[in-house]
Amino acid sequence: MTDPAAPLRPHVLILGGTAEARELAAELVAGGGVRVTSSLAGRVAAPRLPVGEVRVGGFGGVEGLAGWVREQAVEVLVDATHPFAEAMSANAAGAAAAAGVPLLALRRPGWVPQDGDVWHRVGSLDEAADALPGLGRRVFLTTGRMGLARFAHLDALWFLVRSVDAPEGPRPRQMEMLLDRGPFTLDGERALLAAHRIDVLVTKDSGAAATAPKLTAAREAGVPVVLVTRPPAPVGVATVPGAAEAVAWLRERLG
Repeated sequence: MTDPAAPLRPHVLILGGTAEARELAAELVAGGGVRVTSSLAGRVAAPRLPVGEVRVGGFGGVEGLAGWVREQAVEVLVDATHPFAEAMSANAAGAAAAAGVPLLALRRPGWVPQDGDVWHRVGSLDEAADALPGLGRRVFLTTGRMGLARFAHLDALWFLVRSVDAPEGPRPRQMEMLLDRGPFTLDGERALLAAHRIDVLVTKDSGAAATAPKLTAAREAGVPVVLVTRPPAPVGVATVPGAAEAVAWLRERLG
């Protein structure tokens, strides 16, 4: 039975779904003294659940998120969503300002090119699709199921599409679907490129080690990479690169 005289624990809301969000939740729960709620968007059918309290589904925009923060007495909001979850990051910034709580963005560093890499940086999936015909004919597409329609008109190209869940809506005419979830091994990525005779890779600059082996395999095979640049974090939001730094930032503010 809860002691009514016991002090309330500071409440941290983590907007997550990423490995870094799960790591942060685990470290905060293990450290004690903090109530941790992780919020998942609900776009993946069988997500990896973090420790602590979990809610699944949207909030209803900035006003809905700000209202939930107030109702649940959230003291700090952490945006640990995917680096390409631009709309959610914007909603987090707006909601934190509206509710008057501090916001921290946890953003893993982007990938850094190495000797031998042939990268073509583009600003969007549409630009990636425009670049493909001049680079190859057998495409390994790892940008997720949500943007597959951007490549649906490229009838002359063949696509190997890797995604956690099956896509819906328009898709390339020549396509093989591979449902899989990282982390991926270098040997596995080498075998995949060779078996499917891949001559161009398309991916987002998501960072993280779990999906980086495909870049190494592409470098070794001389396969060019079309790399979609990540959107910037909202202006004025404190940002850290990993869970350890996020824990230190939170402990400093929560005591």
